[in-house]
Formats: sequence, C-alpha cells, structure tokens
Amino acid sequence: MERYEILKDIGSGNFGVAKLVKDKLTNELYAVKYIERGKKIDEHVQREIMNHRSLKHPNIIRFKEVFLTPTHLAIVMEYAAGGELFERICNAGRFSEDEARFFFQQLISGVSYCHSMQICHRDLKLENTLLDDSSKPRLKICDFGYSKAMILNSTLMLKLDHFFIKIVSHCCMYNSLCSHQSCILNLNLLLELRPISPQKSY
Repeated sequence: MERYEILKDIGSGNFGVAKLVKDKLTNELYAVKYIERGKKIDEHVQREIMNHRSLKHPNIIRFKEVFLTPTHLAIVMEYAAGGELFERICNAGRFSEDEARFFFQQLISGVSYCHSMQICHRDLKLENTLLDDSSKPRLKICDFGYSKAMILNSTLMLKLDHFFIKIVSHCCMYNSLCSHQSCILNLNLLLELRPISPQKSY
C-alpha cells in the first residue's frame, strides 16, 4: 500500500468501501475496493478476482492487482472518472435514440467479449456500467462479484426498478441469451421505455 496515496472515498456498499488513490510512481489514478478480511472474503470475491483479472477489453474496467493490508483485501482497478451510467441517465431524464445506441453498442461489445472468454457477468445493470471522462464517454463494465463461467443450472436475479426478474436457464446452462436479455432491459431504461413484464420467465 505504500505505493498508493489515498485521495478520497468514492463509493461504499455491502462489500466495504471504494477509494480513489494515486500511484506515487506514475501519478496515475486508480479505484481501490477495500474488503474487510474474514467472512466477507467469500466465493463472490474469489470469483470476482479470478474472472475479472482474465478480461482485457476497452469496455471493461481494467483489473490491475490485489494486495493485502493488515485488515483488508484491496482490489486495484482502473478509475472511471465519468461515474455511473445510471447517474447520467437520471440527470438526463432519458437519452435520445442516438445516445442510447452509442452506449448500448459499447455494452454489447463488452458483454460479447466476456462470452468469448466463457464468462457471464450475471449482474448487468446501469449501476455496474461506468464511464470515463472523455468528450465521447467510453462505457466500462465493472463489478464481477456475481460472474461465473458458463456452467450448468445457473440462475440470474436481475434487479429492475422495484422488481426482481428471475431468469433461469431450463436447458443446460446459463448462457449468453440471459445476458442479452439483461442488455435489452438496460436499453429500455436508457430510452425510458416500459420495462418488460417481470411476471414473465425468460
């Protein structure tokens, strides 16, 4: 940790806290997720590290390294200075078709790459898509805590507004079709369209 200077807190959740840090050698900014050592270091954390570190794509937050402090496990990642896509759509109210297409194409690009690496994110939502601070923001998928390799009998719980939509693969595996359905639901939110009925199973 001596290599990084902590600048400020940038988020928190059940996992712990995320901080903005600066690399003292390069002056680069990174986001670091701090997870308390002990029971919170569970299978989701292990899966997040294993799956995320294997992915290298411009539409996925770049994984840098993991280190231990006396009290926490720390995951160092690319810092997306543009914040969440969710915040952007909340501030805008809704996107034009061109804006929605611009971000949706990037989301699909990142998701397709994950599938090519045999990894399903399983928690695709606007809060887990970040943006850089460029004039034409690049979308970055983050938070791989629920990700899995494409395996048998896997279930996805997708949070949409106040509904939880259960997407179950009845055939053989949790596959790319489930993630594509999640992408379509996110596109509906970008365009402020009526969400797909939560009563239907996919």
